[in-house]
Amino acid sequence: MLEQENSKNIQTFLRFTILQSIGTGVWMGSVFSLFIVIMAEQSGSLFGLRPNELLGATSAVSGIVMLLLVLPAGLLADRWSREGTIRIAIASGIIGTLFLIVGQSIYSIILGLIFYGGFHALSGPAAEAILADSVRSGNRSGIYTRIHVTRQFGMTIGPLLSIFLFLWLGNDWELAILRRVMITGLGLSMISVFMLVGLKERHTLGDESESVFHGQGADHRETGQKGRKFVPMSILIANFIVGMGAGMTVKFFPVFFRDIYHLSPIQVQLILTLTFAVTGGLGILAQKASKKRGRAQMIIAVQAMAIGCLVTIAFYPALIWLIPLFALRNALMNASQPLSRSIIMDFVPKKNRGIWNSLQSVAWGLFWSASAVLGGFLIGDGNFRRCFLITACVYVIGTIPIFFIIPFVEKERGRDH
Repeated sequence: MLEQENSKNIQTFLRFTILQSIGTGVWMGSVFSLFIVIMAEQSGSLFGLRPNELLGATSAVSGIVMLLLVLPAGLLADRWSREGTIRIAIASGIIGTLFLIVGQSIYSIILGLIFYGGFHALSGPAAEAILADSVRSGNRSGIYTRIHVTRQFGMTIGPLLSIFLFLWLGNDWELAILRRVMITGLGLSMISVFMLVGLKERHTLGDESESVFHGQGADHRETGQKGRKFVPMSILIANFIVGMGAGMTVKFFPVFFRDIYHLSPIQVQLILTLTFAVTGGLGILAQKASKKRGRAQMIIAVQAMAIGCLVTIAFYPALIWLIPLFALRNALMNASQPLSRSIIMDFVPKKNRGIWNSLQSVAWGLFWSASAVLGGFLIGDGNFRRCFLITACVYVIGTIPIFFIIPFVEKERGRDH
């Protein structure tokens, strides 16, 4: 019964992940970015910002909300109730989605992003903590990779669905068309929000899911004491830096495709479809390779290759080369995420996982969103090369801390449930 019960939370999380990812793949990627940019182009100066600057500023809204809520949310999940925190998050997610669906102005969109950012800030720490407590320690990379692949599969289906919508509504960068596509994706996202009620603390494991140091002998505890604190903090610092670099660039790729390569909505969606499919496949390969080479070593390898791809993209290669380079950049950089999360959850005690998941969310949410503002100003009226090269330098700095955790991260011990 223990194995059956822990699988309930895993299956619930997977169902939420795939539907949330499909919805996000429809509305939040290229569609939302170009919606904001075109709205600014047609309305003149909004808040005194140029189109790319406005896109960066709206991306920062969610980051500000996460800064305010995500750490209290982690404490709430650890000290009060993880299920209760999730229920509050669901209410925020519904309100945010409704604002985004019915809103007709930039002000309504900002309100929607505030509440939707609140949903992620509140749900992430509690849901991820319940998930981590439902998996045996020392065997997490397989489960996290499975979730990663599920997310990428959903993100692959999202752009495919968008292609059919653009074929039906029109293959043009027009606000009315983009809005209808967004509403479809937002509807799917709203349904996924309700699924989180299925995560239950009573379906988690006991000591099997504790920190890898829990219950070990005194000698092992003493030698592992430094690693217990040093490893999660090093990964967190690395994620802060990498998240900052990602925010400077990722939001602007759809604009880059439109402005530099003059691609249509359907062409951009096809590129994203390929990209997410490759991302899922490379996530599996990276996890399998980490069993032999080590998780820390694999994080360094995939991020180094991703940096090389981004530097090449910065010099505007021909479209035939751009597409595989972009797909590989995205896939390789994202392949490190399930590995780094599995390491942190192995080293952190159960009682503190809510707050550590909050810190992870800050790394990938706050810094990702806040640095989008900087990216918008770096690009300005179209200097994508400058932004991409600076991002590559940030990625290099963010990879350095991973070298120092190699002596402390052992290979995983066995098979996942």
